Amino acid sequence: MKITKDLVAASATPMVLGILAEGESYGYAVLRRINELSGGELDWTEGLLYPLLHRLERLGHVESNWQSVTGERKRKYYRITDKGLAELAEQRRQWDTVVDALKEIWHDRVPLTVNPLEGLA
Repeated sequence: MKITKDLVAASATPMVLGILAEGESYGYAVLRRINELSGGELDWTEGLLYPLLHRLERLGHVESNWQSVTGERKRKYYRITDKGLAELAEQRRQWDTVVDALKEIWHDRVPLTVNPLEGLA
């Protein structure tokens, strides 16, 4: 299954803020977590993540700092701020509303799978 770019774009901010609410992290670890949480369905690139992290930082939703790990190169770690936690709460409220509305619309009306050959026999 391919997740559309529109849905990826719409869900990117709450996903990243949610992951950072779990604890401080660096870019590659965030990418791995997204892949893990989606069962491999969301395979984001650095080109999607880093501009988002920079935007969230400009907005004051995340802060970053460089850290050295013994035997490895420096990594830029990101952490969610109080402002970011407030934004995450608002994003969650909005997503809950959308998901609830979709559940109402789809409840027993739209099949999860469609067999294109059904009814042709």
